[in-house]
Amino acid sequence: MANPISALHEILRKVPSAGETAGVTLREIPSFHLTQIAAWPETLAEVSARVAQGLQEGGRAPAPGRVMALGDALMLRVEPLKYWLLSTDQPLQLPKISAEEGATLDISHARTLLSVSGPRAADLLMHYLPLDLREAAFAEGALASSAMHHVGVTLWRSGTEFHMALPRSFAATLTDLLCQSAQQYGLRLG
Repeated sequence: MANPISALHEILRKVPSAGETAGVTLREIPSFHLTQIAAWPETLAEVSARVAQGLQEGGRAPAPGRVMALGDALMLRVEPLKYWLLSTDQPLQLPKISAEEGATLDISHARTLLSVSGPRAADLLMHYLPLDLREAAFAEGALASSAMHHVGVTLWRSGTEFHMALPRSFAATLTDLLCQSAQQYGLRLG
């Protein structure tokens, strides 16, 4: 993949940082590969198993609304018949999927990935997302497709971090909103 130009470069350059006292840390994940795999209802079980086992021997696909680490990748079940495969090192070697089984599409160029962490990260995100992000309700490995200002976003929790996949064309605007709101908690750019 060619070196993409950051959709957030201008926004993040202008934001004042609170330093060590920050309640929220925002960090762009600049280099990644994101592949979408869609299966048809009658081929879902077979395609899911083949892809998961191709990523890690004995691997199993996650349930809807869940994320699993498989080998060097994350497998995100973003819809009942749709998976995203995310890697940050290099493109994944995926098994061949015929048109009769489903469809594979590289959507790396269509999304911007943002990490939101810190003790006030959930508070910040709940300003914009109609989700209960407390640990008991949205634990590690949870994933939700939601909307922020009428723009579809995908959010998942990994340890103490939240990760957001934002549509690239709206990433600067949505990140600017997050940065402005995060100032009340103290914002650090990571």
